[in-house]
Amino acid sequence: MPSEIGASRPLPILPQSRATLNAAELSFKLAQSIGDLLQPGQSAHAEVLAARQEPLNFQLLLRLTLASGQQALVVADSPQALPKGSSLTISALTGTSLAATLLSSTVQQLDESLPLTSLDLDQLPVGSLVQGKVLSSTPQGGTQAQPASYRVLLSLIGGALAGRVLDIDSSRPVRTGTLLSAQVQDSRALLFLPLAGRLDRLELNNQLGVQQARQASPEGLVSALQNLVKSGSDLPQPLRTAVEQLLAGLPDARQLSDPKGVAQALQQSGSFLEAHLLQGNGPQGSDYKANLLRLINQLLPDVGEGGPDTSPGLLANFANGAAANLARSLPAFVRNALGTLNQNGTPRVQGSDFPLPNRQFKQLEQEQEEDLETLLKLASAALARLQTHQLSSLVQSEPLPGGGQLNTWQLEIPMRHGDGVLPLQVRVQQEEGRSEREQEQPRESIWRLDLAFDLDPLGPLQVQAMLAPLGLSSQLWAERDNTVRLIDRELGHLRERLQNAGFTVRELCCHKGKPPQGMRTALEQRWVDEKA
Repeated sequence: MPSEIGASRPLPILPQSRATLNAAELSFKLAQSIGDLLQPGQSAHAEVLAARQEPLNFQLLLRLTLASGQQALVVADSPQALPKGSSLTISALTGTSLAATLLSSTVQQLDESLPLTSLDLDQLPVGSLVQGKVLSSTPQGGTQAQPASYRVLLSLIGGALAGRVLDIDSSRPVRTGTLLSAQVQDSRALLFLPLAGRLDRLELNNQLGVQQARQASPEGLVSALQNLVKSGSDLPQPLRTAVEQLLAGLPDARQLSDPKGVAQALQQSGSFLEAHLLQGNGPQGSDYKANLLRLINQLLPDVGEGGPDTSPGLLANFANGAAANLARSLPAFVRNALGTLNQNGTPRVQGSDFPLPNRQFKQLEQEQEEDLETLLKLASAALARLQTHQLSSLVQSEPLPGGGQLNTWQLEIPMRHGDGVLPLQVRVQQEEGRSEREQEQPRESIWRLDLAFDLDPLGPLQVQAMLAPLGLSSQLWAERDNTVRLIDRELGHLRERLQNAGFTVRELCCHKGKPPQGMRTALEQRWVDEKA
């Protein structure tokens, strides 16, 4: 649904004038007279049992403990909220009014519970994303029929200020319980993002962590399936068809040496399966994720008395092309993510760096190859690895400081190589923005390509290439000395071929080791100063 707070202009966080009350000295108005319970001038100890916001103040439920030990419950109106469990000393002014002093041990707790009137930019830098749940939306000023603004209390979710309450002004009312996301503009202004096209960041980060814990490289699965086919095991025909279809759909080096073949391999890598389904297009026969799901469907234990044929299965909806029905069976965070790679703005979560490490289940490699339960575990781990790449793409797509957008597509292509499979990891990033001088004219995009693979006898290799308006730059990283020397000898030939293809080549070099890793977005690490 659309955002209930417009995103056309930054909304202010309320000025400090709203929080001018002395946190240690308060006055309460009682709902009814306490009579002879506490005479004017007498004091007692009080504890806050509950607090509720009213249109003009806060209503507190207090438990009084008199000097005699007698206890009583009273309801009082307070100009500000007090956290549950707060301890204070009260003195009766009249039968219906009290003066209260917070005990020193509670003052710090109160300060932390007061709504924030500004943001600490060291904890939430400009451009970062904050999420919160609306606690209340109270009319302020104007008339009852048409208030001038609304005071919105927003409980922050996640991040350095999780649990704190933010006090903001809104020109529109917001329903209590609504989840909102906003981009920090400065210490006292937020730009709210529409809810229709954005991700639930908490769910996304949680699911990414879950998938990473389950994932494993596809080599173990492909090797087990190849051995299963070679052994001539007596497999049910549907399972044999699923195995052969997955193996036949893997591209080889010859296909990836042709531009059209590369484009086809990218489309069939499985990363775009859900997008194709939601567009009404059925999965292609060689789509890697679709084939994994078909295989898992055949490996799953029988459901009910009718066996697997009576089970709807993971891909039963492919038969009639009902993509919408299949989409409903996908995790909610994936459905919401499709087509919205540019709506989030928080830094990448830990573990989303490129490339994913090679990971195998050693205990499974020692089990019998014909064990279908082992195959199911390997297939599920391969599917989790594919989904880890998909989620990493979403996490790394974010607004850029100063405007513009970083779009990321991260995927993995299992390529047939000899008798095994070579996982080729790919990350494509597009940095798009607008010129600072000509806001109406789009600035040319900057593209970056990252490749990672381990090919004998070269060993682990990573390639970074960046195409900017001023030309093409590329760095290669190899972990073996012989490979570094070989690449150095071939760089001149590579430069010549790139120039013949029409590129302006600025920098080509090879390093030993691995590219430096960090929390910064990779495109911020410019190899060539474009302003020089």
